Amino acid sequence: MKWMIASDLHGSAFYCRQMLAAFEREEADRLLFLGDILYHGPRNDLPAEYAPKEVIALLSPLAGRIFCVRGNCDCEVDQMVLPFPVLAESCLLPLEGRLLFATHGHIHNEHNPPPLQPGDIVLHGHTHVPRCEMIGNLLYLNPGSVSIPKEQSPHSYMTLEHGEFLWKRLEDGTVTMRHSLA
Repeated sequence: MKWMIASDLHGSAFYCRQMLAAFEREEADRLLFLGDILYHGPRNDLPAEYAPKEVIALLSPLAGRIFCVRGNCDCEVDQMVLPFPVLAESCLLPLEGRLLFATHGHIHNEHNPPPLQPGDIVLHGHTHVPRCEMIGNLLYLNPGSVSIPKEQSPHSYMTLEHGEFLWKRLEDGTVTMRHSLA
């Protein structure tokens, strides 16, 4: 199974269309979204074509293929308008003999790690910066941001297939980083 992993859309219809084009280009089976879907939050500038209602319309047809964890800008009203679950603080996925803990990153991160075993993976967004870093005995991965990248990083997402994570530019799918679990 091929996963596309993205985070921090923040209500941008412009980048939502690009993300969905990348999802189609990647021929991914599922989209794992790491939070902050509809709203930009008080610390972020408005992203290009900020239009949460349009984002709802764009994502809704993929309801059976999107899995999402709650970001710090997501709230209960979002669940009322989106046809897929968006309020889980985290989810756990078995991966090649390890556990992948998917979360947004505002609660569980390297400063407050979840209770995991050595070698497990913390997959998070929130910082808007792509990342692949071993801290202590946990691997921390971040796809970066679809709409508001920070620290001069590109608009980006990740794919996961056959135990290999690839970080890619949103515009054209160019690989910028890779990490293999093998």
